[in-house]
Amino acid sequence: MNTDSDRLAKPQPTESNAELLRAEQLILGIPDYPAPGIIFRDIMPLLADGPALRATVDALIAPFLGTFDVIAGLEARGFLLASAAAYSTGVGLLPIRKAGKLPRPAASVGYELEYGVAEVEAHNDVPAGSRVLLIDDVLATGGTLEAARELLELLGYTVSGTAVLFEIDGMGGRAVVADPHLHTVFTSGE
Repeated sequence: MNTDSDRLAKPQPTESNAELLRAEQLILGIPDYPAPGIIFRDIMPLLADGPALRATVDALIAPFLGTFDVIAGLEARGFLLASAAAYSTGVGLLPIRKAGKLPRPAASVGYELEYGVAEVEAHNDVPAGSRVLLIDDVLATGGTLEAARELLELLGYTVSGTAVLFEIDGMGGRAVVADPHLHTVFTSGE
């Protein structure tokens, strides 16, 4: 659920806002993927549409403009959004990877999943003290995003905020992440 500050930060009705509304319609719900009872949110049609992608990236970063030095994106779909946002704002990109994907030693933080445990890793390729905007595609249970926030802090960065394309209501992720600057562009019920 979006907070009052999220609603205030969203763009006023403009041509870009019309594109943002269209962008939301481009996110497809694929039932029973990857398992029965799951509705997978396919963002590939949104990514393929230039004006909708631009409006979405603009909406992701709007509340945070001027508050970050670098953008971190979570593997895998978060990479796509974070890369576009980093390019758009002229800042660097800090990829946060799943465990075992980086070729040199990296810091890592573990977290629990509904079905086991996992880790996220990153290198310290930007200066300590950098202000980082964390971007991902979805907020569900919040475990991955919270681990990424912990990882960024472990590396000596300041997390200036967290932005996600959409939040799945009723999964408890907002409480787990507990970021007062959490911003979601779209909200989706399950």
